[in-house]
Amino acid sequence: MIDVLYFAWVRERIGLPRERLETSAVTVADLITQLRAREERYAAAFADLSALRVALDQELSSFDAPLAGVREVAFFPPMTGG
Repeated sequence: MIDVLYFAWVRERIGLPRERLETSAVTVADLITQLRAREERYAAAFADLSALRVALDQELSSFDAPLAGVREVAFFPPMTGG
């Protein structure tokens, strides 16, 4: 099982702050493919990956990162300074 967290507009599009999933995904990109296929709201949230960042167990990561041993995946828009 893996906890998937959604922040900012990603959460707004999906309608959930977090969910616990059973997945066979090997990488973050595989997980995104599975999520996109679930419902239109997921497809909309993950339509433009250039507008998304991902963290694995609270460490910034990449979409090709492996999920082996990961407990938490968080998706969020890029942070802006200020």
